[in-house]
Amino acid sequence: MIEMHLQPPSERQRLFLTAHTKHVGYGGARGGGKSWAVRTKAKLLALRYPGIRILIVRRTYPELINNHILTLRQELLGIAVYNDKDKRLKFANGSSINFSYCARDQDLDRLQGVEYDVIFLDEATQLSQHQVEVIAACLRGVNNYPKRMYYTCNPGGQGHAYFKRIFIDRKYQPGEDPQDYTFIQALVTDNVALMASQPDYIKQLEALPPKLREAWLYGRWDVFEGQFFEDFIDPGDGAEIGEEQHTHIVKAFVPPKHWRRYRSFDFGYAKPFSVGWWAVDEDGVMYRILELYGCTETPNEGVKWTPDKIFDEIRRIEREHPYLRGCKVDGVADPSIWDSSRGVSVADVAAKHGVYFEPGDNARIPGWMQVHYRLAFDEAGKAMMYVFEGCKAFRRTIPLLSYSETKPEDLDTTQEDHVADEVRYFCMLSPLPPRVVAEPIAPQYDPLDRDKDITEVKDKYSIFRL
Repeated sequence: MIEMHLQPPSERQRLFLTAHTKHVGYGGARGGGKSWAVRTKAKLLALRYPGIRILIVRRTYPELINNHILTLRQELLGIAVYNDKDKRLKFANGSSINFSYCARDQDLDRLQGVEYDVIFLDEATQLSQHQVEVIAACLRGVNNYPKRMYYTCNPGGQGHAYFKRIFIDRKYQPGEDPQDYTFIQALVTDNVALMASQPDYIKQLEALPPKLREAWLYGRWDVFEGQFFEDFIDPGDGAEIGEEQHTHIVKAFVPPKHWRRYRSFDFGYAKPFSVGWWAVDEDGVMYRILELYGCTETPNEGVKWTPDKIFDEIRRIEREHPYLRGCKVDGVADPSIWDSSRGVSVADVAAKHGVYFEPGDNARIPGWMQVHYRLAFDEAGKAMMYVFEGCKAFRRTIPLLSYSETKPEDLDTTQEDHVADEVRYFCMLSPLPPRVVAEPIAPQYDPLDRDKDITEVKDKYSIFRL
């Protein structure tokens, strides 16, 4: 008989190993022993249930090798045989642990028609919700094994919003049973083995920049490193919204008729389309007063409205809504809607419905800087951009956008960036100089006249008017 010895689990790891709901999440911070928990759970299931099919997924193949395959091959030497071609550990009892990666949507093709009894998604927040749902569809079969999904996850990544919703906020959509979901929070301090072997690791986490420290050390899901719009401040649903000071969310009001109205537009069909309506006051301060977002209940999935339907609805809203009724509305849109290479352009369809746009400036980096300039607060805590509290698409998508891995000054275009794009087009209509308030010059003294102070000088930012 071959014996397999396991190190004693921490209390949090023990909870993960014994959890039996359909969806089990584990983690929340760095150093919680997630990879060990995944490998141990997979080994125990494979030995306990003959013939069971298990899948372990990570974002890239090198991560699979370094975090799981090499270690499991060593730990299961003489117990299971690894086939590199199939990327599979085969046990004598017929069980198997299979490995797959998903760096891009095309990688999902390898999983078509494949069935598994148990699936582990390691570092699951690195995957998109779409990728997670496609992988989860492989959780099926006619045998009697319990079908379960296990996720290890930290704050951040393209799947951040999805996992925060189901495990942290516990906000469920139709078809999602709250009793199917369990989340086990594990911090580095819960990992007794790591604390013993690397006592300085927690000091390394404590030395990180504030936001990264909050996410990696304390498992905070409301902040994470890499946010593209860190300067956007939303007090959250249910919070008391006071004056326009150190917040970008304001209570709705009917803008005065003399304020100019604008419409920004980003077209989408399979992906969401986004329409934002704006009112701009006498000082050039912009208010996002209304929006129309063509998204299903699944983030970043479009409702597949035709251009005719989109612009018919835009026209109806501008004719009937009290914020817009009787007002001239100037439009700006992604310049790609003027492309007529495949027939009538989207802009031509808009014009047919009496909805007109001018091409937006699509310069990405200058455009993002314009958004940042308008989100910036001055000395009094006032910004040049505000958002009505009912603009849910803006409030949901903007905080989740992160930087591109290949273009450091740009955001990751694989994310749900449609609201951000139309905001960028609008801001580029009339570029704003950086809102910089110079530091006061320290008092200095003329050596020829020690009683004469040089007047303190403070530069003021210019207010840009649309």
